[in-house]
Amino acid sequence: MNLSKKAEKIQASITLAITAKAKQMKSEGIDVIGFGAGEPDFNTPQYIQEAALDAMKNGFTKYTPAAGIADLRQEIANKFKKDNNLNYGIAQIIVSTGAKQCISNVLSAILNPGDEVLIAVPYWVSYPELVKLADGIPVFVSTKAENGFKYTIEDLEKSVTTKTKAIIINSPNNPTGSVYTKEELSNIAEFAKKKDIIIISDEIYEKLIYNNNLHISIASISEDAYNRTIVINGMSKTYAMTGWRLGYAAGNSKIIKLMSNIQSHTTGNANSISQYASLCALKHDSSDIKYMIKEFDNRRKYMISRIENIQGITAIKPQGAFYVMINISKLFGRKVDGVEINDSLGFSSELLEKEKVAVIPGSGFGVNNYIRLSYATSMENIKEGLDRIEKFINGIN
Repeated sequence: MNLSKKAEKIQASITLAITAKAKQMKSEGIDVIGFGAGEPDFNTPQYIQEAALDAMKNGFTKYTPAAGIADLRQEIANKFKKDNNLNYGIAQIIVSTGAKQCISNVLSAILNPGDEVLIAVPYWVSYPELVKLADGIPVFVSTKAENGFKYTIEDLEKSVTTKTKAIIINSPNNPTGSVYTKEELSNIAEFAKKKDIIIISDEIYEKLIYNNNLHISIASISEDAYNRTIVINGMSKTYAMTGWRLGYAAGNSKIIKLMSNIQSHTTGNANSISQYASLCALKHDSSDIKYMIKEFDNRRKYMISRIENIQGITAIKPQGAFYVMINISKLFGRKVDGVEINDSLGFSSELLEKEKVAVIPGSGFGVNNYIRLSYATSMENIKEGLDRIEKFINGIN
């Protein structure tokens, strides 16, 4: 069969694949500790669930405008004003089936074949694949651990070309947990202005931020940054609504219009029930959210303190999101039960096989010396999982 060459080049999400494998093993009765999940382990707050039930009872189960119901888009505009000091009209906002679809929509709206998109390494696994699907070329920008794996202007200058159309920023970052400062964002905004490129700012982990750090949207840096930035956000991480699939984007009305047109022919509107539930969520400041963030912070601190006391590995201290990147390169060339560890995939595979702990190999993020652990799981699982990881590492010789 002569199938799509473009589709055949797309790699499956390694995070979803490993999470699925861990769940399969659990269903078979195997005691697996999973550190792969990119979703909160908390349930969606009760008041949001009740809003969804009310929507169904009141008959809000029909098609909506492709870009989302007006009330929700207005509430999103209110959120941007309150949280980010950004003024958007509802014509500048689109609601989609998850933030991932927003990113797909914007790439499809701005890219022509051969256009390049700058992506920092390490990166979220879907960025390069989404660029490829939109006929673009992902250009990987090497970053340094000592800079928190964040862009520097020197890094960007080495990677930009006349074909560069856009740059993707993710702060707080998956997989590193790094958070960009206002000064760093200002430098990137000036760079984008100088090179006349579009900024795609993925801010899905906006509320999950620690150590009194502040989230700053690059769109708020200047008028120029506001005009050239598409801000991506959604309900999944902050409100523990991953399965509800509700994301949103805001920015230049012409680009948003193109995104809406594209969406009208692919998925149409986002789930109507999720839209009404999200409307309720955004209208209320919930103690559930504050509790969840506090628990994530406690887990983060515990995980870092434990890792610091395990010989042979080091960790990057995350400032946001719910991930820890662990450098395992000192273990390469050593063996466990006769099997030599040479890369992150080999380490992850042997760890799952020997100790029944699922982690994400850094090769999926473009950094083979690392693995990623999520602390979006219970403290009990974190303690047991780290015990098993330490036992596994102590068995490598």
